[in-house]
Amino acid sequence: MEMGGVDEPSVIDIVTCFFGLPGSSSVSFNADVEELTSALNTLVTTEESLKELVETIYAQSTGIPSPCTTGARLCNHLSGHLTFSPPSGNFRQLLLKRPVFRRDYERRDAAIRGDAETQREFHSYVSFLGQLYLHLEVKSSSGPPTRVDILLTGLKDLVLSLLSSPGVANITCAVELLKATGCTMEEVWRNAGKPHMDQIIHTLEKVLLEGDCSRDVRQTIVNLLKWRFSDWGRICTAADASDATANNGPDDQIDSGPDDTPDDEPDSRMDEIIFYTEDGTAFRASDPDADEKIEDILDSQDYFTDLYPENENENEEYEYEVEIELEIIELEEGAEDQIVFNITIEWLD
Repeated sequence: MEMGGVDEPSVIDIVTCFFGLPGSSSVSFNADVEELTSALNTLVTTEESLKELVETIYAQSTGIPSPCTTGARLCNHLSGHLTFSPPSGNFRQLLLKRPVFRRDYERRDAAIRGDAETQREFHSYVSFLGQLYLHLEVKSSSGPPTRVDILLTGLKDLVLSLLSSPGVANITCAVELLKATGCTMEEVWRNAGKPHMDQIIHTLEKVLLEGDCSRDVRQTIVNLLKWRFSDWGRICTAADASDATANNGPDDQIDSGPDDTPDDEPDSRMDEIIFYTEDGTAFRASDPDADEKIEDILDSQDYFTDLYPENENENEEYEYEVEIELEIIELEEGAEDQIVFNITIEWLD
């Protein structure tokens, strides 16, 4: 990691340089983050320098364009490898106690109705928290690592706030967050017997049916609803994975992509939900390129071929009503219920 001729780089210098590196593959990230950590363990020796490190990572992670995934992965790595730990709290504790986290959370209802710059900053904050929830782990000596529960509670409130003011930017932010974290959040809530994801989905349906949404926003919402009612892609991708396995042959192994877990650490992602692309490639929600793969899956399902009339002027606006019907078909005892998600479009004269 070259510092461009800086003789004695500061914490700000080397962290900023790290975020500016080209490549985000797991291989390059692991090599670069080890070098960065080694340098930080030399520089971060006081509470003041630790605070400076946290502030710099936060500023870089919520910038535009926002490399929030890189920032979240870096935070998780430093939580386990930064040696300096003052009595006031280690890196992870200081990060989660950071005053701006609480400030941005408490001002969410004002931020979603603010000007474009205020909303942009708030959306960057939401995206970073979502990635932080996916990546930041609390290690345990008696079992697998766990996620930070306080982030999960905050994310639920942030999504509902975004949906309470359903403008294009707020809806886009909420949908992107749910695409990245929805499957993981619902799994935790479902195991705890909490219906929080149902509340979020019900709110999205109300926005779709009652809100004054543009055509593009409606498409975005319907796309996400289909994604969720396919159990976040697992229903429609299971067959794809089976087909790919059959095509590869019994002796061929599906490539799950590079492993970004260092050799000296246990696989902290082993309990994470696994999805499959159409060609059978496995991926996890926390993978750096997960968003792109999810988009490819959604596009390949061709959800909107029947949504609008064929051969019409794309710029022409239509008035229509959308009716959503969710039918749960109860099967025999011991079998999983089947979910049927129907969308009806009624064109208005």
